[in-house]
Amino acid sequence: MNTPLVVFENVAKHFGDFVAVKELNLAINAGEFIAIMGPSGCGKTTTLRMLAGLDQPSRGSIYIGEQLMNDVRPHQRDTPLVWQSLALFPFLNARENVEFGLKMRNQDAQIRRSKAMEWLERLGVAEFAERNVDTLSGGQRQRVALARSLVTEPQLLLLDEPLSALDAHLVIRMQSVLTQLQRELGITFVYVTHSQSEAFAMADRVVVMSNGEIAQAGVPRDIYREPANRFVAEFVGRNNIISGTANTVDEKSIQVKAPMGTFDVPTKTNTPDTDKKFSAGDMVTFVIAADLVQVTRTKPKTENSVECSLISEEFVGSMVTLFLETADGTEFKVQLQERELSTLDHTTEGAFYLSWQSDSAHVLHG
Repeated sequence: MNTPLVVFENVAKHFGDFVAVKELNLAINAGEFIAIMGPSGCGKTTTLRMLAGLDQPSRGSIYIGEQLMNDVRPHQRDTPLVWQSLALFPFLNARENVEFGLKMRNQDAQIRRSKAMEWLERLGVAEFAERNVDTLSGGQRQRVALARSLVTEPQLLLLDEPLSALDAHLVIRMQSVLTQLQRELGITFVYVTHSQSEAFAMADRVVVMSNGEIAQAGVPRDIYREPANRFVAEFVGRNNIISGTANTVDEKSIQVKAPMGTFDVPTKTNTPDTDKKFSAGDMVTFVIAADLVQVTRTKPKTENSVECSLISEEFVGSMVTLFLETADGTEFKVQLQERELSTLDHTTEGAFYLSWQSDSAHVLHG
């Protein structure tokens, strides 16, 4: 059984009348890579700052191991923080930046230099050890900042949107570096980001926050395929959200009548509110992920289908997203491989038909 290294117990944070975090309860296991994500103002950075000791909770308790940390000052916590801005010292070279934490611990100069060079080598930037950090590229500075945080060999590393200032190709490379480092070292990483792709690519577990609360926590696949509520469904991925009235309900499925058609969805879900029972006449909202929708120019022989017109296309590398609209104005999104699009006659006018398997739908509760 995994042992919690960090525990937030009924933690709240107020700034005057503004409530940044409400009654947060969260356990983070030793050796876990956890990503906390959400839109601006959701409370994710405040949560990280409270863990770092930069902000004190208004109420509740934060534990690292078995120690209550509420009144422990930041420099006494051994929780280095990699900032979005990196916060490297411009008057020190790369090696001296990495040595800084060891110097504050009164480590011998020779030991400091040896450990700093070891970590710069490990992160692939040893050749820049004597260079001023202002002369380094964004990716090189990012590696120096990581080396500075890891040289003290902490049990917990905090990262506040550390890749947001990097070019797209560097982000992918640094994701690989961070994931490999975390697995090799076994250090607990708490990573705050607004980027779904970063969180899903690296984290063992993802926490989605909204308005100071946890909207959903789980492994990336469950968050993506089985959002707990409408907020998560809208924030994560490209989901099609449909609401309607339950016509019939049995043990396996619900027939939902919506403005654009009638659809079958599974009764069983894996959301926290699995005990909810639907009855005929209830409002039902369900999700179909954009990559689980098929698109054709001929009407399919399935109940779960809808006729649309093509509005626009969006290309991102090898993937393309089609934006379509039903007669009642409902927007649908379909994600395809670019090679799949080449087999679809999408350049001529006329109807498009969307369809999906009943068990691909996910019913939202809450």
